[in-house]
Amino acid sequence: MIMKVYPSKISGVINAPTSKSSMQRACAAALLHEGTTVINNPGNSNDDLAAIGIIKNLGAEIKEQSNGSLQIRSNGIPGSKITPLGGGGALNCGESGLGIRMFTPLAALSSHEITINGSGSLLTRPMDFFDGIFPQLGIAIQSNFGKLPIKIKGPLQPIDITIDGSLSSQFLTGLLMAYGKAATRPVTINVNNLKSKPYIDLTLQVMEHFGYDVVNNNYESFLINPVDRSKNQAVNYTVEGDWSGGAFLLVAGAVSGNITVKGLDVFSTQADKKILEALRDCGCQLSISADEIVVSNPSLGIRGFHFDATHCPDLFPPLVALASFCNGTTAIEGVSRLAHKESNRGLTLQEEFGRMGINIKLQDNLMLVEGGTGVKGATVHSHHDHRIAMACAVAALGATGATTIEEAAAINKSYPDFYVHIKQLGATVSQIESIFK
Repeated sequence: MIMKVYPSKISGVINAPTSKSSMQRACAAALLHEGTTVINNPGNSNDDLAAIGIIKNLGAEIKEQSNGSLQIRSNGIPGSKITPLGGGGALNCGESGLGIRMFTPLAALSSHEITINGSGSLLTRPMDFFDGIFPQLGIAIQSNFGKLPIKIKGPLQPIDITIDGSLSSQFLTGLLMAYGKAATRPVTINVNNLKSKPYIDLTLQVMEHFGYDVVNNNYESFLINPVDRSKNQAVNYTVEGDWSGGAFLLVAGAVSGNITVKGLDVFSTQADKKILEALRDCGCQLSISADEIVVSNPSLGIRGFHFDATHCPDLFPPLVALASFCNGTTAIEGVSRLAHKESNRGLTLQEEFGRMGINIKLQDNLMLVEGGTGVKGATVHSHHDHRIAMACAVAALGATGATTIEEAAAINKSYPDFYVHIKQLGATVSQIESIFK
Protein backbone atom coordinates (compact mmCIF):
# COMPACT_ATOMS: atom_id res chain seq x y z
CA MET A 1 0.00 0.00 0.00
CA ILE A 2 1.20 3.51 -0.85
CA MET A 3 -0.13 6.48 1.10
CA LYS A 4 0.22 10.16 0.31
CA VAL A 5 0.14 12.60 3.22
CA TYR A 6 -0.24 16.32 2.54
CA PRO A 7 0.73 19.26 4.76
CA SER A 8 -2.23 19.67 7.11
CA LYS A 9 -3.35 21.47 10.24
CA ILE A 10 -5.10 19.09 12.60
CA SER A 11 -7.58 19.60 15.42
CA GLY A 12 -10.23 17.72 17.36
CA VAL A 13 -10.56 14.87 19.83
CA ILE A 14 -9.33 11.30 19.28
CA ASN A 15 -9.14 8.13 21.35
CA ALA A 16 -5.74 6.47 21.60
CA PRO A 17 -5.43 2.91 20.25
CA THR A 18 -5.30 -0.04 22.62
CA SER A 19 -1.92 -1.19 23.88
CA LYS A 20 -0.54 -4.26 22.14
CA SER A 21 1.95 -4.63 25.00
CA SER A 22 -0.93 -4.87 27.45
CA MET A 23 -3.09 -6.98 25.12
CA GLN A 24 -0.43 -9.61 24.38
CA ARG A 25 0.46 -10.00 28.04
CA ALA A 26 -3.22 -10.37 28.87
CA CYS A 27 -3.53 -13.12 26.25
CA ALA A 28 -0.52 -14.93 27.74
CA ALA A 29 -1.91 -14.68 31.27
CA ALA A 30 -5.34 -15.85 30.09
CA LEU A 31 -3.71 -18.88 28.46
CA LEU A 32 -1.97 -19.81 31.72
CA HIS A 33 -5.09 -19.21 33.82
CA GLU A 34 -7.04 -22.40 34.40
CA GLY A 35 -10.54 -21.09 33.99
CA THR A 36 -12.25 -18.13 32.35
CA THR A 37 -10.78 -14.74 31.51
CA VAL A 38 -12.63 -11.80 29.99
CA ILE A 39 -10.44 -9.29 28.14
CA ASN A 40 -12.13 -5.92 27.73
CA ASN A 41 -11.09 -3.36 25.10
CA PRO A 42 -9.08 -5.95 23.11
CA GLY A 43 -6.75 -4.77 20.36
CA ASN A 44 -6.92 -5.68 16.68
CA SER A 45 -3.38 -5.06 15.45
CA ASN A 46 -1.47 -7.79 13.62
CA ASP A 47 0.56 -8.48 16.77
CA ASP A 48 -2.65 -8.79 18.82
CA LEU A 49 -4.15 -11.18 16.27
CA ALA A 50 -0.94 -13.24 16.31
CA ALA A 51 -1.19 -13.54 20.10
CA ILE A 52 -4.80 -14.68 19.82
CA GLY A 53 -3.80 -17.28 17.23
CA ILE A 54 -1.00 -18.58 19.45
CA ILE A 55 -3.16 -19.13 22.51
CA LYS A 56 -5.78 -20.84 20.35
CA ASN A 57 -3.11 -23.24 19.10
CA LEU A 58 -2.06 -23.87 22.69
CA GLY A 59 -5.55 -24.95 23.66
CA ALA A 60 -7.47 -21.80 24.62
CA GLU A 61 -11.07 -21.38 23.51
CA ILE A 62 -11.99 -17.81 22.53
CA LYS A 63 -15.42 -16.27 22.04
CA GLU A 64 -16.15 -12.67 21.12
CA GLN A 65 -18.85 -11.14 23.32
CA SER A 66 -21.59 -8.84 22.06
CA ASN A 67 -19.85 -5.85 23.67
CA GLY A 68 -16.59 -6.60 21.86
CA SER A 69 -14.87 -8.25 24.83
CA LEU A 70 -13.13 -11.61 24.47
CA GLN A 71 -14.02 -14.56 26.69
CA ILE A 72 -11.12 -16.99 26.98
CA ARG A 73 -11.32 -20.45 28.52
CA SER A 74 -8.10 -22.35 29.13
CA ASN A 75 -6.77 -25.38 30.95
CA GLY A 76 -3.31 -23.84 31.31
CA ILE A 77 -1.36 -25.41 28.41
CA PRO A 78 -1.90 -29.10 29.09
CA GLY A 79 0.17 -31.07 26.62
CA SER A 80 -2.82 -33.05 25.44
CA LYS A 81 -4.52 -29.93 24.09
CA ILE A 82 -1.78 -29.14 21.56
CA THR A 83 -2.63 -30.58 18.18
CA PRO A 84 0.40 -32.33 16.64
CA LEU A 85 1.12 -30.94 13.16
CA GLY A 86 3.67 -32.84 11.10
CA GLY A 87 5.07 -34.61 14.15
CA GLY A 88 4.80 -31.62 16.49
CA GLY A 89 2.75 -28.55 17.28
CA ALA A 90 3.41 -25.40 15.26
CA LEU A 91 3.08 -21.80 16.41
CA ASN A 92 3.47 -18.71 14.22
CA CYS A 93 4.21 -15.42 15.97
CA GLY A 94 3.90 -13.28 12.84
CA GLU A 95 6.30 -10.34 13.15
CA SER A 96 5.85 -9.87 16.90
CA GLY A 97 9.12 -9.64 18.82
CA LEU A 98 7.26 -9.72 22.13
CA GLY A 99 5.17 -12.65 20.89
CA ILE A 100 8.15 -14.87 20.04
CA ARG A 101 10.09 -14.02 23.20
CA MET A 102 7.15 -14.28 25.59
CA PHE A 103 5.21 -17.24 24.19
CA THR A 104 8.20 -19.53 23.53
CA PRO A 105 8.86 -20.13 27.27
CA LEU A 106 5.12 -20.63 27.79
CA ALA A 107 4.94 -23.20 24.99
CA ALA A 108 7.90 -24.93 26.64
CA LEU A 109 5.65 -25.75 29.59
CA SER A 110 4.22 -28.48 27.35
CA SER A 111 5.82 -31.89 27.00
CA HIS A 112 5.06 -31.93 23.26
CA GLU A 113 7.62 -31.02 20.62
CA ILE A 114 6.62 -27.65 19.20
CA THR A 115 8.01 -25.59 16.33
CA ILE A 116 8.04 -21.80 16.82
CA ASN A 117 8.15 -19.68 13.68
CA GLY A 118 7.40 -16.18 12.46
CA SER A 119 7.50 -14.00 9.36
CA GLY A 120 9.07 -10.88 7.91
CA SER A 121 11.81 -9.20 9.92
CA LEU A 122 11.29 -11.61 12.83
CA LEU A 123 13.12 -14.27 10.81
CA THR A 124 16.35 -12.26 11.06
CA ARG A 125 16.13 -11.16 14.70
CA PRO A 126 18.43 -12.91 17.21
CA MET A 127 16.91 -15.73 19.27
CA ASP A 128 20.09 -17.34 20.59
CA PHE A 129 19.00 -16.37 24.10
CA PHE A 130 16.90 -19.54 24.09
CA ASP A 131 19.88 -21.69 23.01
CA GLY A 132 21.76 -20.65 26.14
CA ILE A 133 18.93 -20.68 28.69
CA PHE A 134 16.56 -23.50 27.72
CA PRO A 135 18.94 -26.45 28.25
CA GLN A 136 19.41 -25.23 31.84
CA LEU A 137 15.63 -25.55 32.31
CA GLY A 138 15.33 -29.08 30.98
CA ILE A 139 14.07 -27.97 27.56
CA ALA A 140 15.44 -29.56 24.40
CA ILE A 141 15.96 -26.95 21.67
CA GLN A 142 17.01 -26.83 18.04
CA SER A 143 17.40 -23.41 16.44
CA ASN A 144 18.52 -22.15 13.07
CA PHE A 145 21.89 -20.79 14.27
CA GLY A 146 20.14 -18.55 16.77
CA LYS A 147 17.35 -17.60 14.36
CA LEU A 148 13.87 -18.94 13.58
CA PRO A 149 12.46 -21.50 13.26
CA ILE A 150 13.00 -22.93 16.75
CA LYS A 151 12.02 -26.45 17.77
CA ILE A 152 11.48 -27.05 21.50
CA LYS A 153 10.40 -29.88 23.77
CA GLY A 154 9.65 -29.36 27.46
CA PRO A 155 8.37 -29.34 30.03
CA LEU A 156 10.20 -26.36 31.49
CA GLN A 157 11.63 -26.97 34.97
CA PRO A 158 12.01 -23.73 36.97
CA ILE A 159 15.38 -23.36 38.70
CA ASP A 160 17.43 -20.45 40.05
CA ILE A 161 19.18 -18.93 37.04
CA THR A 162 21.02 -15.80 35.92
CA ILE A 163 20.22 -14.17 32.56
CA ASP A 164 21.46 -11.23 30.50
CA GLY A 165 18.81 -8.51 30.21
CA SER A 166 20.77 -6.16 27.94
CA LEU A 167 19.20 -7.16 24.61
CA SER A 168 15.54 -7.14 25.53
CA SER A 169 13.27 -7.39 28.55
CA GLN A 170 10.87 -9.50 26.49
CA PHE A 171 12.78 -12.73 27.24
CA LEU A 172 12.44 -12.01 30.94
CA THR A 173 8.70 -11.42 30.55
CA GLY A 174 8.27 -14.91 29.10
CA LEU A 175 10.36 -16.54 31.82
CA LEU A 176 8.56 -14.70 34.61
CA MET A 177 5.18 -15.89 33.32
CA ALA A 178 6.36 -19.46 32.72
CA TYR A 179 7.97 -19.63 36.17
CA GLY A 180 4.83 -18.19 37.74
CA LYS A 181 2.83 -21.03 36.23
CA ALA A 182 5.26 -23.86 36.88
CA ALA A 183 6.92 -22.98 40.21
CA THR A 184 6.29 -25.45 43.03
CA ARG A 185 8.81 -23.78 45.36
CA PRO A 186 10.30 -20.28 45.53
CA VAL A 187 12.72 -19.74 42.62
CA THR A 188 14.83 -16.75 41.62
CA ILE A 189 15.70 -15.22 38.24
CA ASN A 190 18.79 -13.02 38.51
CA VAL A 191 19.19 -10.42 35.76
CA ASN A 192 22.28 -8.55 34.62
CA ASN A 193 22.00 -5.14 32.90
CA LEU A 194 18.22 -5.15 32.43
CA LYS A 195 16.89 -2.76 29.77
CA SER A 196 13.33 -1.50 29.27
CA LYS A 197 12.47 -1.82 32.95
CA PRO A 198 9.01 -0.21 32.56
CA TYR A 199 7.94 -3.13 30.37
CA ILE A 200 8.77 -5.49 33.23
CA ASP A 201 6.62 -3.29 35.46
CA LEU A 202 3.77 -3.92 33.03
CA THR A 203 4.44 -7.67 33.07
CA LEU A 204 4.42 -7.75 36.86
CA GLN A 205 1.23 -5.67 36.94
CA VAL A 206 -0.55 -8.16 34.67
CA MET A 207 0.78 -11.13 36.65
CA GLU A 208 -0.41 -9.62 39.92
CA HIS A 209 -3.85 -9.06 38.39
CA PHE A 210 -3.97 -12.79 37.60
CA GLY A 211 -2.92 -13.79 41.10
CA TYR A 212 0.82 -14.46 40.76
CA ASP A 213 3.32 -13.63 43.51
CA VAL A 214 6.57 -12.11 42.20
CA VAL A 215 8.97 -10.03 44.29
CA ASN A 216 11.03 -7.48 42.36
CA ASN A 217 14.41 -6.88 44.01
CA ASN A 218 15.42 -3.63 42.31
CA TYR A 219 15.29 -5.27 38.86
CA GLU A 220 18.41 -7.27 39.76
CA SER A 221 16.53 -10.41 40.78
CA PHE A 222 12.96 -11.63 40.81
CA LEU A 223 11.64 -14.10 43.39
CA ILE A 224 8.74 -16.16 42.06
CA ASN A 225 6.65 -17.76 44.78
CA PRO A 226 4.26 -20.65 44.06
CA VAL A 227 0.57 -19.83 44.39
CA ASP A 228 -2.47 -21.91 45.29
CA ARG A 229 -4.34 -22.79 42.09
CA SER A 230 -7.11 -24.81 43.72
CA LYS A 231 -9.52 -21.85 43.38
CA ASN A 232 -9.20 -20.41 39.90
CA GLN A 233 -11.87 -17.74 39.77
CA ALA A 234 -12.86 -15.85 36.64
CA VAL A 235 -10.60 -12.90 35.81
CA ASN A 236 -11.60 -9.63 34.14
CA TYR A 237 -8.84 -7.59 32.53
CA THR A 238 -9.16 -4.29 30.65
CA VAL A 239 -6.49 -3.48 28.06
CA GLU A 240 -4.97 -0.03 28.48
CA GLY A 241 -4.72 2.69 25.89
CA ASP A 242 -1.41 2.56 24.03
CA TRP A 243 1.23 5.16 24.83
CA SER A 244 3.37 3.87 21.93
CA GLY A 245 0.70 4.66 19.35
CA GLY A 246 -0.57 7.62 21.33
CA ALA A 247 2.91 9.17 21.15
CA PHE A 248 2.50 9.67 17.40
CA LEU A 249 -0.83 11.43 17.91
CA LEU A 250 0.62 13.68 20.61
CA VAL A 251 3.60 14.60 18.44
CA ALA A 252 1.26 15.31 15.53
CA GLY A 253 -0.56 17.80 17.74
CA ALA A 254 2.73 19.35 18.84
CA VAL A 255 3.98 19.97 15.31
CA SER A 256 0.81 20.64 13.37
CA GLY A 257 -2.23 21.56 15.38
CA ASN A 258 -4.23 21.49 18.54
CA ILE A 259 -5.69 18.12 19.52
CA THR A 260 -7.07 16.24 22.50
CA VAL A 261 -6.09 12.60 23.02
CA LYS A 262 -8.24 10.47 25.31
CA GLY A 263 -7.77 6.98 26.70
CA LEU A 264 -4.17 7.25 27.96
CA ASP A 265 -3.61 6.44 31.63
CA VAL A 266 -1.12 8.95 33.06
CA PHE A 267 -0.43 6.47 35.88
CA SER A 268 0.41 3.65 33.46
CA THR A 269 3.61 1.64 33.81
CA GLN A 270 4.09 1.72 30.01
CA ALA A 271 7.57 2.93 29.09
CA ASP A 272 6.41 5.23 26.30
CA LYS A 273 4.52 7.46 28.73
CA LYS A 274 7.86 9.32 28.83
CA ILE A 275 6.84 11.06 25.60
CA LEU A 276 5.24 13.63 27.93
CA GLU A 277 8.71 14.61 29.14
CA ALA A 278 9.90 15.30 25.59
CA LEU A 279 6.77 17.32 24.79
CA ARG A 280 7.28 19.37 27.93
CA ASP A 281 11.00 19.89 27.30
CA CYS A 282 10.56 21.04 23.70
CA GLY A 283 8.15 23.77 24.81
CA CYS A 284 4.91 22.71 23.15
CA GLN A 285 1.63 23.68 24.79
CA LEU A 286 0.59 20.75 26.97
CA SER A 287 -2.33 20.21 29.34
CA ILE A 288 -2.58 16.89 31.17
CA SER A 289 -5.54 15.59 33.16
CA ALA A 290 -6.68 12.16 34.31
CA ASP A 291 -8.84 11.49 31.25
CA GLU A 292 -7.32 13.56 28.44
CA ILE A 293 -4.19 15.25 27.12
CA VAL A 294 -4.35 18.46 25.10
CA VAL A 295 -1.32 19.33 22.98
CA SER A 296 -0.68 22.08 20.45
CA ASN A 297 2.08 23.88 18.60
CA PRO A 298 3.00 27.23 20.21
CA SER A 299 3.15 30.36 18.08
CA LEU A 300 6.86 30.86 18.89
CA GLY A 301 7.76 27.32 17.82
CA ILE A 302 9.43 24.48 19.71
CA ARG A 303 13.05 23.93 20.71
CA GLY A 304 15.60 21.12 20.70
CA PHE A 305 15.82 18.89 23.76
CA HIS A 306 17.81 16.06 25.34
CA PHE A 307 16.14 12.70 25.95
CA ASP A 308 17.30 9.31 27.23
CA ALA A 309 15.36 6.60 25.36
CA THR A 310 17.40 3.66 26.67
CA HIS A 311 14.41 2.15 28.46
CA CYS A 312 11.82 3.28 25.88
CA PRO A 313 13.49 2.72 22.48
CA ASP A 314 10.16 2.56 20.64
CA LEU A 315 9.92 6.32 21.17
CA PHE A 316 12.81 7.03 18.79
CA PRO A 317 10.58 7.38 15.67
CA PRO A 318 8.05 9.85 17.15
CA LEU A 319 10.91 11.69 18.89
CA VAL A 320 12.69 12.14 15.56
CA ALA A 321 9.48 13.46 13.99
CA LEU A 322 9.17 15.91 16.88
CA ALA A 323 12.84 16.93 16.80
CA SER A 324 12.63 17.68 13.08
CA PHE A 325 10.49 20.72 13.89
CA CYS A 326 12.47 21.85 16.93
CA ASN A 327 14.85 24.77 16.54
CA GLY A 328 18.37 23.55 17.24
CA THR A 329 19.86 20.11 17.78
CA THR A 330 18.05 17.39 19.71
CA ALA A 331 20.12 14.66 21.37
CA ILE A 332 18.53 11.23 21.97
CA GLU A 333 20.37 8.53 23.91
CA GLY A 334 19.90 4.79 23.45
CA VAL A 335 20.77 4.14 19.79
CA SER A 336 22.21 0.72 20.72
CA ARG A 337 18.64 -0.49 21.39
CA LEU A 338 17.59 0.06 17.75
CA ALA A 339 19.55 -2.52 15.78
CA HIS A 340 17.19 -5.47 16.25
CA LYS A 341 13.78 -3.89 15.70
CA GLU A 342 11.57 -4.36 12.62
CA SER A 343 14.35 -2.48 10.86
CA ASN A 344 17.68 -1.13 12.07
CA ARG A 345 15.87 1.98 13.20
CA GLY A 346 18.90 4.19 13.74
CA LEU A 347 19.97 3.83 10.12
CA THR A 348 16.41 3.77 8.81
CA LEU A 349 15.45 7.02 10.54
CA GLN A 350 18.65 8.62 9.29
CA GLU A 351 17.93 7.54 5.73
CA GLU A 352 14.23 8.34 5.46
CA PHE A 353 14.30 11.64 7.35
CA GLY A 354 17.34 12.54 5.26
CA ARG A 355 15.05 12.28 2.24
CA MET A 356 12.80 14.81 3.99
CA GLY A 357 15.69 17.24 4.46
CA ILE A 358 16.55 16.46 8.09
CA ASN A 359 20.17 15.75 8.98
CA ILE A 360 20.62 13.01 11.58
CA LYS A 361 24.00 12.04 12.99
CA LEU A 362 24.71 8.79 14.83
CA GLN A 363 27.55 8.99 17.34
CA ASP A 364 28.04 5.78 19.32
CA ASN A 365 24.92 5.55 21.53
CA LEU A 366 23.71 9.05 20.64
CA MET A 367 21.42 10.34 17.89
CA LEU A 368 21.66 14.02 16.99
CA VAL A 369 18.76 15.51 15.03
CA GLU A 370 19.31 18.93 13.46
CA GLY A 371 15.84 20.45 13.50
CA GLY A 372 14.22 23.70 12.45
CA THR A 373 15.76 23.57 8.97
CA GLY A 374 12.47 22.78 7.23
CA VAL A 375 10.89 19.41 6.53
CA LYS A 376 10.40 18.68 2.84
CA GLY A 377 7.82 16.46 1.23
CA ALA A 378 9.47 13.40 -0.30
CA THR A 379 9.02 9.77 -1.27
CA VAL A 380 9.97 7.60 1.68
CA HIS A 381 9.85 3.89 2.49
CA SER A 382 8.69 2.27 5.72
CA HIS A 383 11.23 -0.56 5.48
CA HIS A 384 8.23 -2.68 6.55
CA ASP A 385 8.51 -0.99 9.97
CA HIS A 386 5.25 0.29 11.44
CA ARG A 387 6.87 3.02 13.52
CA ILE A 388 8.89 4.37 10.60
CA ALA A 389 5.72 4.67 8.52
CA MET A 390 3.93 6.58 11.28
CA ALA A 391 6.92 8.84 12.00
CA CYS A 392 7.14 9.86 8.36
CA ALA A 393 3.39 10.48 8.22
CA VAL A 394 3.52 12.73 11.29
CA ALA A 395 6.46 14.68 9.86
CA ALA A 396 4.60 14.99 6.56
CA LEU A 397 1.86 17.02 8.29
CA GLY A 398 4.27 19.93 8.70
CA ALA A 399 6.30 19.45 5.52
CA THR A 400 6.51 21.90 2.61
CA GLY A 401 5.01 19.43 0.14
CA ALA A 402 3.25 16.11 -0.10
CA THR A 403 4.98 12.97 1.18
CA THR A 404 4.54 9.55 -0.38
CA ILE A 405 4.99 6.58 1.97
CA GLU A 406 5.76 3.26 0.33
CA GLU A 407 4.85 0.01 2.14
CA ALA A 408 2.58 2.16 4.27
CA ALA A 409 0.51 -0.84 5.43
CA ALA A 410 3.29 -1.65 7.90
CA ILE A 411 1.18 0.24 10.47
CA ASN A 412 -1.11 -2.79 10.72
CA LYS A 413 1.44 -4.41 13.01
CA SER A 414 0.51 -2.10 15.89
CA TYR A 415 -1.95 0.65 14.89
CA PRO A 416 -4.14 -0.31 11.91
CA ASP A 417 -6.41 2.73 12.36
CA PHE A 418 -3.59 5.29 12.31
CA TYR A 419 -4.31 6.85 8.91
CA VAL A 420 -8.04 6.85 9.66
CA HIS A 421 -7.42 8.62 12.95
CA ILE A 422 -5.24 11.40 11.56
CA LYS A 423 -7.80 11.91 8.78
CA GLN A 424 -10.48 12.29 11.45
CA LEU A 425 -8.32 15.04 12.95
CA GLY A 426 -8.28 16.87 9.61
CA ALA A 427 -5.19 15.53 7.87
CA THR A 428 -5.35 15.10 4.12
CA VAL A 429 -4.37 11.51 3.41
CA SER A 430 -5.00 9.43 0.29
CA GLN A 431 -4.14 5.96 -0.84
CA ILE A 432 -2.56 5.70 -4.26
CA GLU A 433 -2.03 2.69 -6.48
CA SER A 434 1.38 1.49 -7.59
CA ILE A 435 2.06 1.76 -11.34
CA PHE A 436 4.00 -1.50 -11.10
CA LYS A 437 0.98 -3.72 -10.38
